[in-house]
Amino acid sequence: MAKIAIMTDSNSGITQKEGKELGITVVPMPFFIDGEEYLEDITLTQEGFYEKLIGGANVSTSQPSIGYITSIWDDLLTKYDQVIYIPMSSGLSKSCESATNIAKNEYEGKVFVIDNQRISVTQRQSVLDAMEMAKRGYSAEKIAKVLIDTKMNSDIFIMVDTLKYLKQGGRITPTAAALGGLLKIKPVLLIKGEKLDSYKMRNRTVDGAKEIMITAVKKCIDGYLKDLDGRTDNIHFEVAYSGTDLTEAKNFEEMIKKEFNTDYVVVQPLSLSVSCHIGPGALAIAICKKLPDVID
Repeated sequence: MAKIAIMTDSNSGITQKEGKELGITVVPMPFFIDGEEYLEDITLTQEGFYEKLIGGANVSTSQPSIGYITSIWDDLLTKYDQVIYIPMSSGLSKSCESATNIAKNEYEGKVFVIDNQRISVTQRQSVLDAMEMAKRGYSAEKIAKVLIDTKMNSDIFIMVDTLKYLKQGGRITPTAAALGGLLKIKPVLLIKGEKLDSYKMRNRTVDGAKEIMITAVKKCIDGYLKDLDGRTDNIHFEVAYSGTDLTEAKNFEEMIKKEFNTDYVVVQPLSLSVSCHIGPGALAIAICKKLPDVID
C-alpha cells in the first residue's frame, strides 16, 4: 500500500499546530499589508490581521510561489510515495491552476492537485476526508476521484456584517454600499463551487440572517443532498466567522445543534482570504455530505 501525504493551504482554516497534530502539511498563505508580506499563522495571526484591516491598512491577498510549493512536494516525496494537495478553489485563486499544471507536467502519478472548488471549512472537510480515505487504504488516484466527484456536495451561507469590503473589492457599487449601509443591511451570500454569490440581500438583522441560513440549509439537506443517497442524517455541520469575537458563532452553534438534532458542530474562523473581501463580523453555516462507509 502506497504511503500518501496529505497537503493543503491555510485557506482550509487548518492551523500549523493542528496540521502537525493530524499529520497534514499546511502551506501558509501570503498577504501584503501596506506593502509588507506576511504569512498566515506564521507571521500573521487572526488578531493581527483584523487589527490592521479594521485600522485601514491596505490589505491584499497573494499566493505562494510555485517554487515554494514544489519544494514541499519534493521533500514529502522523500518520505511518501504520493501527495494529495488540496488548495483553495481555482475560482478564487490562480494558485490551484499553477500547481495543477506543474503536477501534470513534472509530477505525474506522484502529486495529485485537487481542484474541488472549496474554501474555508468545506475545504477543511475535504482534507479530513482525504485523510480518512488514505487510512482506509485507498489509492491516491481513488482519493482524487472521490474528492472531485463530490466537490459540489457542500454549501456555505455567509452573513456579511458590513458592505464596506464588498465595495472595496468591486463586488457591489459604491451607491449600493451607501444605501445598504444607510439601511443597515446584512446580506446573506452563498459560496458554492468557485463562486461567491448573493443569496438574500435585503436582510437587516443578525437574527434574521440566522433564520435565513437555517432555512436555506434545511432546503439543501431535504433537496439535492437527500437526492444523492436518500439520507438526511449524514451531514457535517460547520460554523465559521470573521473577526475575533466568538459570541455570535457560539450562539449559532447551539442554535444549529437544536434545529438539526446534532451533537457536533465545527466552529472555525473563516479563511483570511475570504475575510479580506467581506470584513469582520461575518457569520456562516456550512454543510458537507459525509463520506459513505463504503466507496465504490
